[in-house]
Amino acid sequence: MSVQFNVPSSPSIHVYQENNFLGCDFTSDASTVDDTKSPNCINMIRSVPGKVRKRMGYKMAYDYGEYIYGVHHITSTETWLVHAGTKLYNITAPAGRLWVDNSGNFVVDHDGQSIMLLTGNPEDSLVYDKMAAHRSVSFELNQKLIILDGSHAHIYDASTGKVSYLTDMAFIPTLYVGLNPDGSSPSSSNDVYESLNLLSPAWIEQFTVDNDHAAETKFQLSRDGLDETKVKAWVLNDDGDWVEKTEGTDFTVDRENGIVTFATAPGKSPALPNDNVKIQAYKTASGYQDQINHCTIGTLFGVGGANDRLFISGNDDKGKDEDGHYYNYSNRDWHSELYDPTYFPDDGYSRLGSDATPIMGYSIINNYLAVHKGGYEQAQSILLREGDLVDNVPTFKLVNTLQGTGAISRYAFSYLETEPLFLTKLGVYAVTAQDITGEKYAQNRSYYLDGKLLKEKDLKNAFAYTYKDYYLLAVNDHVYILDGLQPIRTDRSQPYATRQYVGFYWENVPATTFFEINDQLFFGGSDGKIYQFYTDEKEIESYSDNGAAIRAEWETADISEQYFYKNKTYRYLALKCMPEIMSSVQIWAQRHGIWDMIKEDTVSLKYFSFSHLIFSKMTFSTDMTAKLSTTKVRLKKLDHTRFRFINDKLNEPFAINDFAVEYTQNGNHKG
Repeated sequence: MSVQFNVPSSPSIHVYQENNFLGCDFTSDASTVDDTKSPNCINMIRSVPGKVRKRMGYKMAYDYGEYIYGVHHITSTETWLVHAGTKLYNITAPAGRLWVDNSGNFVVDHDGQSIMLLTGNPEDSLVYDKMAAHRSVSFELNQKLIILDGSHAHIYDASTGKVSYLTDMAFIPTLYVGLNPDGSSPSSSNDVYESLNLLSPAWIEQFTVDNDHAAETKFQLSRDGLDETKVKAWVLNDDGDWVEKTEGTDFTVDRENGIVTFATAPGKSPALPNDNVKIQAYKTASGYQDQINHCTIGTLFGVGGANDRLFISGNDDKGKDEDGHYYNYSNRDWHSELYDPTYFPDDGYSRLGSDATPIMGYSIINNYLAVHKGGYEQAQSILLREGDLVDNVPTFKLVNTLQGTGAISRYAFSYLETEPLFLTKLGVYAVTAQDITGEKYAQNRSYYLDGKLLKEKDLKNAFAYTYKDYYLLAVNDHVYILDGLQPIRTDRSQPYATRQYVGFYWENVPATTFFEINDQLFFGGSDGKIYQFYTDEKEIESYSDNGAAIRAEWETADISEQYFYKNKTYRYLALKCMPEIMSSVQIWAQRHGIWDMIKEDTVSLKYFSFSHLIFSKMTFSTDMTAKLSTTKVRLKKLDHTRFRFINDKLNEPFAINDFAVEYTQNGNHKG
């Protein structure tokens, strides 16, 4: 009698595969992270949409020895100024590419010719030493660069190459014209011709002496209590030239009453009805200059959305003035005159929203100026203003207010594509053109980064910069990145946001400010150094942080596949990477919450290049196509697992294209 045996069939082999890598998700629990994202992604960046690589590193370009508070650029002369400590240094770039040679001593152009000797002594390039130890911002208007540091407003004049206090260069307005010697106006209006300048105690008044007043020697100014600064006066002669007179010789001044008395009557104007007496006097108004000097933020805006006036704010001064009146400047901003950053009219200000919340920053949305209030503002988080001419006078009226969470950093405003982005206590938000006609906004753009970003300390000090397609947000030696080239549909946890951006996270980047020269990204560091990011993806020297290895990690989300409750046995893993001259990978697996390294592959991912020969890392492969790193794995009776890929070697690139793992499943998992 024959005997039959029932041979059990081999378990079916299943494959989990992923070829679309869309940055970090620090907000969702790892068990719910989308397969395309990583719950632990460090020092990676997009190579092409859907693929990731290790970020390139940076090298030191210069050492100023003190905290870098800002780097400022004026385009008219292509001048770059570094604000380190309390000083400004000139690192003007040549017309060609800028880099530091191997010795670190020269800035050279694209032909290798020396442009500037860097002796290692920052004082050789010092241009100014009156800055505050405070973050600074700058704005270019009419060939002049205005720098704000919260202590003084400074001005760099491109025509002279000199930096000075803005108050020292302030425009002196003509307050009245056509006055009678007694200070009255022949017309009934007596309108102000030009408003007083907040930056200067000086002003000018002009008088017309007619036949009836030809013998007058006393001229009454509109203000009394003058400063001790010498008064200036001019009289028009018969040739139509203004002749300056000298106080104490040609005239005397009654400062208490504001009266100027000439030794000889100026006489009738030789060019009636034009003025023939001009007097410049000084009266310091307490706190006037500090309204401007203590500002820390600003933007360019104007009538019809033109960038022809400087708007500034960020002055948190408050208290009681000499008349006993309380004041609070935190919700006030000021604007300059047309194309003149040296003139801030004393009536050119606005009080915006509640006194309880400060103005934090500005965004331009179409032809509107969006004024962002602080994090505790509930009813008027964003105020929208429009510039218009009314009776030929510029006005900047409030046209709408929006509700939403307020900004928490004054230095995290930037643009990605056409969207203005800013940092709030709930993440990075955007205001879109569609929002400006509504009542509120809820356009969160950083959902996938918020789980880590919002735990950072001192977010009020975060600094943002847009470089190419990336919004970079630096805080605490970390950089959070939104990829403008990869917008994706909104997460269900953010139902009102129209989309999110793919996000990345970098460590060991001590950036306090970013800037770019000739399309190359630089940053100033908290250690007083200027660093330059590498740009050549194929050069192995590009993969170090000033000589230190970069640790890059990509971790998969939980892999549990179709039947999450079934036991799986993971048997084989394959990782497809871009070919590199030098590269390696550590492959780790998580078993019951514990991580173990299952393979370190130092051979499979690289190809031979004689020009980069290092015997300790040598390979005989000349195959320059995509590389596979494969390994057998023995992970048994797991309902889920996770894999982590690490490259932490000096001068080694690393890029992931595809990942797959084979597994079988059999039986229900028992807890």
